[in-house]
Order: sequence, then structure tokens, then C-alpha cells
Amino acid sequence: MLAPMQGLTNDALRSCYLERYSPDIVFTEFVRVHTQSRKRIARAELTAIATHTQKTPLVVQLIGNNAAAMADAAKQLQDVGCEHLNLNLGCPYGRMTTGATGGELLRDPEALAELLKTLRHSINGSFSIKCRAGYSDPRQFFELLPIYLDSGIDYLILHPRTVIQQYSGAADHELTAEVADCTTLPIIANGDINNAETGQQILRETQVAGLMLGRGALADPWLFQRIRGELPGEVDEQQRRSDLYQFLTDLLPRYLTKFCGERQTLMKMKDLLNFISDECLRRDIGKLKRTTTVAGFSALLESRFRS
Repeated sequence: MLAPMQGLTNDALRSCYLERYSPDIVFTEFVRVHTQSRKRIARAELTAIATHTQKTPLVVQLIGNNAAAMADAAKQLQDVGCEHLNLNLGCPYGRMTTGATGGELLRDPEALAELLKTLRHSINGSFSIKCRAGYSDPRQFFELLPIYLDSGIDYLILHPRTVIQQYSGAADHELTAEVADCTTLPIIANGDINNAETGQQILRETQVAGLMLGRGALADPWLFQRIRGELPGEVDEQQRRSDLYQFLTDLLPRYLTKFCGERQTLMKMKDLLNFISDECLRRDIGKLKRTTTVAGFSALLESRFRS
């Protein structure tokens, strides 16, 4: 699965992955559910979701806290053709003016249980959650598991950090293995799966049903095929440059169409570059980040990355 990443996995990026890199499932960025408006979902987001025509399933991730509003949002999404919904219980920055959302919801299990049951009753297709192991204690997951099971979700995506950890430390996939071993609920492993070896090891040594790739797939879009064994797990510097050239030159015109002007397009392209940490590419990636025009970005990409 291609993970939901706010500000990153927009429809332009998703189309790029779907056409070339073959994830089995893709997620939207989280879709904020509005409690003060009868239009629970922004019109632009509904339109982008409704225009998904590829065979690869699109899962819409919701973030919010009001059960009635979330149920209304689920109906609106299903009315435009959405068949797969997910609830964000992992975002470490999850607060709205109307209260706690995302990972903050783990602090109130009773309210969480009610929200999950309301959503399940409102969703005809698949319903999943993406969660942290706990708010401040990773062992909290085992206290929350009965709530998840009672709610009737179809699968659970586990990022084995706590909410307060944000993205510090390392994802504890020993915990993932323990969780997958103690329940029949399908568990999807997420967090720090940045290379083929790690992904293959998790699949080999745990009972997880699958993997969700986030930052690792931004750094290397071919990671889906590498984990499946369809491509070499490791490549040399020349191949990395060629792969990135192909990815970025494919994405750039999509961003020029989606975003407003060169400045915003470059900002969004540079956001992606932050996830490419290869030491051998560091200097040239830095140069790309300092470009100020699309023409300059393209010229540098051509001269330094095209094989």
C-alpha cells in the first residue's frame, strides 16, 4: 500500500505511482471532516476522489472526531463512488478547533469506541483504521485491541510508535509481530520500511497481511517491485540517478498542471526531495533544492541525473 501522507499523496502523485510503480492499494491524504458545515467534505476533495478510475483501489482516509459528522461524510463519499474508507488514528498533530483528532483520539477509548461503531454502521464497503501503538505507551495497543475488534473493521494498519514519539526513534516491528501473532484481524505493517530487505524480512518473519510504504516509497518509487522480488533489492548510484530522473520528470508536468504557478510547483517538488537521503546524491539534491525556476530545475535534473 502507498501510505497517506499529508501534502504529498495528492491525486497527481498517486496517478504517477499507479501508472508506473504498481502499488496494490493507494490512499488519499487525510480528508478533514467538517463539523460546522453541511458539506462535510470539501468539494475539490470530493471531485478528486470521484475521478479515480484506475482499477487499483483508492482508500479515502478520514480525520475528525464528531461521530454524526463522520457518518455524513462517509455517505457523501460513498455517493460519489468511494468503496474503501479509513480512519486516521495516528497523526501526531491531530487537533481541530472542535477537539481531538488523529492520534489524540487514543486518549479517550470510550469516545473512540462510539466513533468506530457509528462509522462501521455507515460504511457499506471496506473500513479500516491506521493507528499508532498507543498515545504514550506502546503497550496501550493491547488495551485498545478489543475496541478495534468489536467495531468490525476489516483490517488495521499499525505504525508501531506512540503518538508522542511523532517520528523519532525507530518503528518497533517486534511489536508489530506480537500484534499480528495474537489476533486474526489482518494487520498491515507500517513505519521505517525503507528498503527491500526490511520489507521482505517483516513479511517473512511475522504474520502481517501486508505492508504500507510511506517515506521509503517517496525516496524510491520502485520499492513496491523490489519488495516483491520483481526488481533488484539494491542498485548502484548510476541506476539510482536514472530512476530518480524518470520519477521526477514524470511528476513535474503533473504538478505544473495541478498547482498554481512555478513557485508552488517547485515547492512541492522540493518537498519530495527531502525524503531522498542517499549520501552519493546529497550534493546534487541540494542543488535541485536551490533552483528558483522550473527551467533551472529541469536543466539540472537533465545534466546530473539522466543516464
